[in-house]
Amino acid sequence: MTPTLDSTARATRVRYVVLFMLCLLAMITYMDRAANGSAKEAIMKELNEKQRADIESAGGVVKEADLWNAADFFWVLIAFQLAYAIFEIPSGWLGDTQGPRSTLLRVVLWWSLFVALTGLVGLRLTPTLYLGFVSLLLLQFFFGVGEAGAFPNIAKALYNWFPATDRGFAKSIIWMSARFMGGLTPLIWVLMTDARFGGLDWHAAMWIFAGIAALWCVIFYLYFRNKPGEHPGVNALERAEIDLGRIETKGKVRVPWGKLIRSRNLWAICFMYVVTNYCWYFLMYFLPSTMRKNFSSWNETVSGTIMLNLLAGCPLLIGMFGCLLGGTLSDRYIKRTGDKKWGRRLFGMIGYGGAGLCYFAAAGVKVADPDNLFLFAFFVILMGFMNDLIMAPAWAVCQDIGRDYAATVSGAMNMFGNLVGAVSTLLITGLIMKEYKDNESRGILICFTMYGFVYFFGVGMWMLIDPTKPIEGPEEVLVVPAPTAVEESREPGVEEP
Repeated sequence: MTPTLDSTARATRVRYVVLFMLCLLAMITYMDRAANGSAKEAIMKELNEKQRADIESAGGVVKEADLWNAADFFWVLIAFQLAYAIFEIPSGWLGDTQGPRSTLLRVVLWWSLFVALTGLVGLRLTPTLYLGFVSLLLLQFFFGVGEAGAFPNIAKALYNWFPATDRGFAKSIIWMSARFMGGLTPLIWVLMTDARFGGLDWHAAMWIFAGIAALWCVIFYLYFRNKPGEHPGVNALERAEIDLGRIETKGKVRVPWGKLIRSRNLWAICFMYVVTNYCWYFLMYFLPSTMRKNFSSWNETVSGTIMLNLLAGCPLLIGMFGCLLGGTLSDRYIKRTGDKKWGRRLFGMIGYGGAGLCYFAAAGVKVADPDNLFLFAFFVILMGFMNDLIMAPAWAVCQDIGRDYAATVSGAMNMFGNLVGAVSTLLITGLIMKEYKDNESRGILICFTMYGFVYFFGVGMWMLIDPTKPIEGPEEVLVVPAPTAVEESREPGVEEP
């Protein structure tokens, strides 16, 4: 029941501070992941040199085919993505049953440790011992174990702290922040490590990134609480706004695993999310180096180097506006029409369809005019924008159908999407780009055409998703509440029964 309060009282806005802190976490998450794509050439060059020196010092003959090189780095990415996928559901379950506060602290401290240890790769611990390629694989696997817990528990925290009518908006801000930092990281990396700018070696850059994550943990521990009712800065009016229409679970949350496995809705969400992971990771891990190789003349000047790396990050930078727009339009459509089903579906279908067309167009440009940097970049950047229209609706759907199990449902979607989508595309794309390393235009044509068709499969999967059918409990009821002291300045929205 909404409490009776002085009409002059105003609700606190602690939830927006919480949102800001979670946005910082999303930025750190993508910064640390995008660093892999930016650092791979430096890492593999150092390991290559160490291998060569060891073979020569032992009197052996160096064979280039036996040395690790940048084209083999996709195995490192697969190790990360495999762990990231496998531990999504366990991390989500921990968030649902123990709360996002302790779970997020654990996972961020864990992954910051392994980012720092990655900075030791290639450094000689003794005259004959250094952390080599196998160590790099293991460290990136454990890095993935930590990062697996981030977004499912962010989803759970937002479910606890935001009302149903603002879920899409809140998720859009999270993904906007993640894409912003992911897109900016290639440029930040160059400014930190290029001899013409910061001049740091890649080891020091990794340690700085790990330190930023650890600092976030301290601030988060001091401020964040699992639920608004546990936070001393939240007043009764803000609690009433957050809890409008909410049904609180009595007692300990117990995840209904059988219902999750049997849910056709959840399976449709998982297959839908495979599409994003299958088609999008090229931007994160392959695009920066691909653009540097295919448009190498731009690296001859400082301004050209900055432009090339900025364009390589722009699909994520511009994609952040897609994240914001997708979530905002989804919530607005639901508020105005009362139709949550199409409020989530419509923008997912538009996003996937547009992204597929952009990949086809970019492939065509690479064949017809292979030296046209700006036209190629335009379609790749637009693809990033169209793909990201689906991000907030997709994660909001997990909150819609998961409710008290929002972290577990989000983890299931992200696990399946990364396990099937990201691992397979890194393997397939990695092998294709390695096969055509001397003719990358051909490799890009094959990959982009494949991605375009997969996106159109995703349009069909959105048609099978129904956010009005929760995993447990009755269907959500759309209610237009009468204005109250709490809601007098708010639009009518969707309440949960």
